[in-house]
Amino acid sequence: MREPAWRKTGKTPDYRFSLANERTFLAWIRTSLALLAGAVAIDQLAPNIAPQPVRIVLCVVLSMIGAGLATLAYRRWAQMEAAMRNEQALPFSRVMLLMTIVVAVAAFTFAVLILVAR
Repeated sequence: MREPAWRKTGKTPDYRFSLANERTFLAWIRTSLALLAGAVAIDQLAPNIAPQPVRIVLCVVLSMIGAGLATLAYRRWAQMEAAMRNEQALPFSRVMLLMTIVVAVAAFTFAVLILVAR
């Protein structure tokens, strides 16, 4: 894989900031994997939590959000790294608000499904 063009611009940032950016990227990847694991767990370990069509929709939605988050994690990491290299302000991202809403809605949905299934 070739080196991105933005890595050839500006100056190399302090390694501590680059490592912090990388840790944030890895946290986003862990969240993405947790969403994927949740989708698999619902499908394989909780077949009675909801009717099959509802369960399939929930699993697909969680999987797609997990895949999207993994993609956004790399994009955000690259944007932050490029901003640091060029001594610019770090870009704002609405992804954190979106993820907060998604997790809250998912938690509420699963709480309702668990209560209804009993």
